Amino acid sequence: MAQYMKQGALALHGTKKFGKFDKGLAKQLPEAYKKFWREWRETEPTAVHYIRKEGKFERDEVTGVVTPVQNIPIPFKYPKEFDEGIWGGEMVIQGFVKRNPTKRRIPHFWMPRLRRMVLRSEVLDMYMAVVVTKRTMDLIHSSHGFDHYLLKTPACDLGSNLSLAIKRKLLHELQAGCPNLASNPTRQREILEEYSQYLEQYTPEEIEWYGLTFTEAIEKLQKSIDDANPIVPHKVIFRAKLIEQLRKAEEKIISQEEPPVPIEESTSWLSKVNPFGKKRET
Repeated sequence: MAQYMKQGALALHGTKKFGKFDKGLAKQLPEAYKKFWREWRETEPTAVHYIRKEGKFERDEVTGVVTPVQNIPIPFKYPKEFDEGIWGGEMVIQGFVKRNPTKRRIPHFWMPRLRRMVLRSEVLDMYMAVVVTKRTMDLIHSSHGFDHYLLKTPACDLGSNLSLAIKRKLLHELQAGCPNLASNPTRQREILEEYSQYLEQYTPEEIEWYGLTFTEAIEKLQKSIDDANPIVPHKVIFRAKLIEQLRKAEEKIISQEEPPVPIEESTSWLSKVNPFGKKRET
């Protein structure tokens, strides 16, 4: 009922609700990026701070009252440090605590315990220092490696820009055949056999757009448009036109010039007086 009332109100006021990809340059983004965006922003992540209940209804064991199941996600806080690490689904939670039954509750923040760890990527063949949580390390160990954890985990559970950027780099490296391991063909072949299974989940176009933020995707699209239709400054166009006009004018002047008149050889008075000189032909 509420949905029909909302639609009626929108129709009454003549307004339309636009989505993120319904206007501007974002409307030209490919479907490959929209698929990644739905996986990242519109898919519900795995429940970490609460236990998700199955079914639609539940019965209280004591009173026998049947109530609908409400799996409402806990509201999280996303500090800027979140995008600089890999937190494994943990987040800053804002709530209230009541430390004294006779006093009012007070606001409280639950913070994840962060630590800086050195992790190794076999695909990239490099070590990196990353801020992680204990749950992140547990997930890495259960996935049998840092690369396996990133490649098998969906974007909604990774969340941070850093984790998605590393996953994007891993996919590009595997797609190219791990050229950084070309000096060790045996190791290169082993890595490709172990991790190439993750490439089956994506098309080449999806890998090209995977892991980009909305701003990066817009910049990438704008660059491709500019490369296809380069903008030439007016001064370059006007200078080329002026040079062409001057060249045509010069050719016109040269074509209209008369051939030079031959100048008769002048004879001096000495040649007339000299009796041994050559006589002029009449």
